[in-house]
Formats: sequence, structure tokens, C-alpha cells
Amino acid sequence: MKRIKTYILFTYLAIQLAVPGYAVSNTRDAAESVWTLKKPSYSIQILKKGFRYSILKPDNSPLLQAHASSGLLLLNSAIADARLVSQDAGSAEFSVTNDIGVRATVRFTLSDNYFKMSVRYADAKPISGSIVARTKGLAPAFGLADNAGFREPYDAELTGFLDKEFGAKSVQARESRLVSNFVVFPKQGLACINLEPDRKIVKVDKDELVQGSFNRSEMPAMYYFIGSVKQIYADYLRVRNQEGYKVYLPKYAWFGVGWEAWGALVWNTNYQTVTQDVDHYLAEGFPLSWMVVGSGFWPSNEPKHFTTTSFGAWDPVKYPDPKGFIDYFHKKNLKFIIGLRIAFIPNGLYTDEGLKKGYFLKKDGQAYLFKVGFPKTDCYFLDADNPEAVRWYDDLCKKWEAAGVDGFKEDLYGYETRDFKDDKLDPVNAALMNRGVYVMGRNGYVGSPMDLHRYNDFNIPENQDRGPVNGLAFAYSGFPYVYPDVIGGTGLTNKKYATQQDRVRKYLMRESQYAAVNPSMSFGYGPWNLKDKQVLDVCRSAAQLHDRLHPYIYSAAVKTHLTGFPYTMTPLPLAYPSDTTTYYRENERVRGYQWMLGEALLAVPLYGDDYAKSTSRDIYLPAGKWIDYDNGKVYAGNSMLKDFDIPVDKTPLFVGGTGFVVEKVAGKLMARVYPVGFQGSTAFYDEDGKTTSSISIQMKGSKTPVIRDTKTGRKIKSQYTRFAYEFELIPGHNYSIN
Repeated sequence: MKRIKTYILFTYLAIQLAVPGYAVSNTRDAAESVWTLKKPSYSIQILKKGFRYSILKPDNSPLLQAHASSGLLLLNSAIADARLVSQDAGSAEFSVTNDIGVRATVRFTLSDNYFKMSVRYADAKPISGSIVARTKGLAPAFGLADNAGFREPYDAELTGFLDKEFGAKSVQARESRLVSNFVVFPKQGLACINLEPDRKIVKVDKDELVQGSFNRSEMPAMYYFIGSVKQIYADYLRVRNQEGYKVYLPKYAWFGVGWEAWGALVWNTNYQTVTQDVDHYLAEGFPLSWMVVGSGFWPSNEPKHFTTTSFGAWDPVKYPDPKGFIDYFHKKNLKFIIGLRIAFIPNGLYTDEGLKKGYFLKKDGQAYLFKVGFPKTDCYFLDADNPEAVRWYDDLCKKWEAAGVDGFKEDLYGYETRDFKDDKLDPVNAALMNRGVYVMGRNGYVGSPMDLHRYNDFNIPENQDRGPVNGLAFAYSGFPYVYPDVIGGTGLTNKKYATQQDRVRKYLMRESQYAAVNPSMSFGYGPWNLKDKQVLDVCRSAAQLHDRLHPYIYSAAVKTHLTGFPYTMTPLPLAYPSDTTTYYRENERVRGYQWMLGEALLAVPLYGDDYAKSTSRDIYLPAGKWIDYDNGKVYAGNSMLKDFDIPVDKTPLFVGGTGFVVEKVAGKLMARVYPVGFQGSTAFYDEDGKTTSSISIQMKGSKTPVIRDTKTGRKIKSQYTRFAYEFELIPGHNYSIN
């Protein structure tokens, strides 16, 4: 009989091991049973006791170790028992019971380089309570978008982060509205996220890595990603699109230089003040691509028309001819954007219709009035989970577009956050993006139904280290189309700054240079107001640099859309994950705010709360050959440039990586090939986001390269200018450079 039992046991194990991608092994002590789910690139090991799971590398060394006591918490109670229910080639299902007898079903679904864990309560009577997945911690860690950007002391590295009700926040000026609980560990090659638009639980520490759903009946989509950082972001992109958080291709114009009325004029907007200020910028040589009039365009003397939801109603005195007004800027090749919110004031122009049709968020069956930062009165909010409500709202937006409006600056803020999901605006923005409308986003969850990811208002009174940390946190989190808000912020017209001219002049110059090497930038307060030639020259030069790089930056944005990797702003720990020197520098202590802008430019702006007094930074150059963008001086990588001088008029860029940059010069696209020793291929995407040029580079030494248009077979002439070999690039043509 003992032999028969042994035979049956080995037969059972052989059957399990024969299932592709899946294996089960048991020790003699049933309480210490171990289940192993295998893929070629990783395996998941689950201990029955406490349902403690770990992730192993192909050589069985640990990638992510199991939690010390329990891998799951249900209603804050650890798992006491677990059993395997079923399995197939790519999944396994378990039944688990916690210390107080509550049961849940746990399902693992395995893909090549990532897996999904789903947890739902199994009792007949519905249960709502927190569900938490946890392992041992890892470091360094990055991500968490706005929630990381507002954490003090300011630091992009997340160790020590804890939030038991993670999500959008609206506390005084700390508006965490672009929300992501994606956490990446580039050093180890791991990332995770619990895809949950409601309240979440997040802890990132050396002892524990925790993701959970707060007071929910299930946690349907807990993901772990394994592999190189590029593989991780490619899979994260795939998962977001599969799970309904579509990532959109952004539009070209947004990545140029913009202008915002809020920074220039605050509330004092009308067709005269706007025209005068924009024309002044253009006359001074600022190459604007887009403009925003966020406020004050609605009929100001009619309460029911007040705010952005007056759809199509313009103030007859301030804007007597909206179509002609907007057409004036269209003829100057500017995209015209206005403010937009989903907040409807009581007795507003379209509020009664929305109430009648049930299009607003409800509590206890009744439309509910929310407190909001603007308007000052309580407002009804559009129910974006109602497709009919979204269609209605989208149709109303067309009333603005009828006058020529190209898009919207979405800016709902100061709202109550409880019972208000993080994706509250995503369906609205998605509807607009689906029609090709220009969208500057400020609220959203993990997806990208917007063209730009905007900082919360970034003004002179606050700690300036928040900005760079916030932007890098966006990039880590999959919000890489970073727009660092209007240069100068708001309030510089206030008389109190008249006695702080030196501070203001340095602020404008340093912030201009910082914004110039972000994916997008804009101006508000006119630098000419300081009557200081250097300020005007530096701000204009920064704008012209960004405009010159506009095609290059947008090409990086297209690559980001296609791959998920944040090419528009690549933090160095992502660009060089095996280089440990890149870690622990993006904080207010070191102020090592550096990133790759595209595949060839290293941004090194001098920015932070010391902007008014510092003139140098410690600059780290990763492996490779690097060329100073301004003077052509060559530096070897894997080196720290101590106290590197960065005066206010210095371009904060080095060239390395692929060494291939495309600039806009006199209406032409000029490809620039820097001799940095790159051998390989890259691609350039034109402003339609589709037309592609493939470039093969096999340069050896510093000799003049032979450049050939492989589409025509012709040899292309180049000239050596500004430390690079330059030739005109024709979109859609391919080139070899030898």
C-alpha cells in the first residue's frame, strides 16, 4: 500500500510538472507546501503558510523575496490556510482563508515577462474590506507621479513612502491629481502596480513592498513586471491598453513653445490684452506654437453663463468677435486653447439639462453639490462613468470648437476627494482625444488621454525643488509628456515683487533654461517687464532652443507612445540602470536633476530652491563620450564634473547617446550627427507621428562621414557646424551614415 501511495504521489507530481509553464512541488509537511509557477524568464514561488509568494530569476535566485509573515491581508488579517484549486498552462487558482475565517479566491495569470494576480472575496454574502498584497521590500524605488512629487523632503526615490488612502489629494496647494501607483525598481529589473482607480494602499520600504485596494470587494489587477527597464515599460504600456487605460499619441504643436494668459494677465483677459501680450512675445522673437486663455472668456455679467461650462457663450464686450479673434492667431500658426472643467454651477446655462437627464454624480440617488477650488460656489460634477453624459458633454464642447478653439486646458482642482475616483475625468478626455482635440491634462489615472502632463501650479513662493522632482516622478510613472507649468508661475505682477527684482530676474532666467529642456514649455509674465536686457536675452534664447529642438522632442514623444519608455524625459536610473552612481541624486540635497531628452541629449539644468544663489552643479556623465552643446568640449563618461559652472546664459545640455539630433532651422529639418562614437540605428518621426526615417550610423573616429539617402541612393552633402555634421533631412527618407 505504501508503494501504491508513493506511485500515485509521483504520478500526480509528474502530471503537474508536465503542464507547460507550471509546476507544483510539495514537502512532506503539508503546512510547508510550496507551489511554483514557472516561465522561462521568471518563476513565482508560493508558500502555503501565509500564502507568501516570491519571484525568482531563471537561475532560482531571488528577485523579490516573500513577506516575512503573510503575502496577503484580507480585512487586515493574515492568510491562515491555502489550497490549489486549478491550474493550466498559463494560470493557477487558489482558495485562501484568513485568520478570522474569511475566504478569497486568488488567481495568477502568467505572461512572458509579467504576471497578474487577482483577488476577490469568495463568501456568498458580499464583503467589502481592504485587500493587500505584500512582499519584502526593495530599493531604490521610483514612480507614484504627483503623490511622490509633493512628498517632503523632495526626493524622487521613494523608500519610506506610506499612504493608506493613496489617490488624488486636494489639501491646500498640494494638488495630487495626476495619479499613478506604478513603482519601478530599475536596479533589480522589476515594477508593480495594483490597477485600481479607487482608494489604494501603497507602502514602499526596504522591509515591505505593499499595494492594496482600500475597502473593496476585490483586487482584480495586481501586476508585477520583470525584465530590462525597456521591457518593463513596453509591457506596462501593453497592460494599460488592455485594461482600458488607453495611452494616446500626443500632438506635435504641444511640444513647442506656448503662452498662457494666466501667467501674463491672470483674470484680466480680453481680446485686446491677449492680442497685445502675444504679439509682444512674437515681436521679441519668441517662437510660439500654442496659447491658452484659461479664464475670463465667459459672459461675466450673467451668473448662469459663468465659468467654462457656459459652452459657446463669450463675453460680448471682452470678446465681441470670438471667431475672428481666434482666426487672427491661427494665421500666426498658433493653436488656441481655452480652460475647461466638468464642474457645473447651480442654475448654470446647461445645468438644468444635466440634472434632468441624470448626468451628474449622485449621492443617495440625488445629484450632489461638491466643494471645488473654482468656481467658488459648490458645483455638480459630470458623471464620467455614464457614457451618455460623456457624449452630451463632448457635444457641448463642440460649441467652443465652432469658434475655432483647438483644444482645452483641463483644470478641475480643489475638489473633495473621497468617493471620487482617480479616473473621474479620463472618459471625457478620451472622448476629446478620440476626435483629435488638443488636451492639456491635470487629472488622470495611469493612462494618457491627454497630450501634455501638467504640473500643479508652480509659483515663486514655493520650494522650487518640487518641480524637478515632480517632473521626474511623472516620467518614472508613465506620464512622460511633462509640461512644468508656465514660466514665472502666477503673481509676478504683484507689487510686492517690485522690491525683489534680483530674485525675480534670476527666477525667470533659471526657470526658462530649466523649462527649455523639458518636453514642453510656456511663458506668461513678459520678461521685458523687468527692463533688463540679460533677462530678455536669456528667456528668448531658451525659447529658441526649445523651438529648434521641437521636431527632435516630438520624435521622442512618438517613440514613447510606441514603446512605453519615457524617451521625452528619461531619468538616468532608467537610461543607465546598472550604473549605481545615477541613483539617489534626484533630491533637494544633491540636486542632481538630470535626464536624457531623447536618445542623444543629456539635460543638466541648474534648478532647485537655490536658483537665486548657485552658479554650479556636480554633473554626472554616464558611460560614453559627451560633448558640451555650447562649446564642443569633449568629456569621457563615468565621471563626475565637480562644481561644473552653469551661468544663467549657458545651454544646459550635453550630447551623447546616439549623437543624432534633428533641429528646425529656417523652416528646414537639419539632421545633426555628433561624433560620439555611436554605432547602431535610430529613427526619426515627423510631426504627423507616422512618417518615419530610419537612420543607420556606423561612424568610426572623427573623420567626415559619408552620408547616403538610401531611398534615392544619392550621397548627401554635409557641413560641420556647431560641433556636428549637419545635413537636410527629408521626412520619410532613410539614411546611412558611415
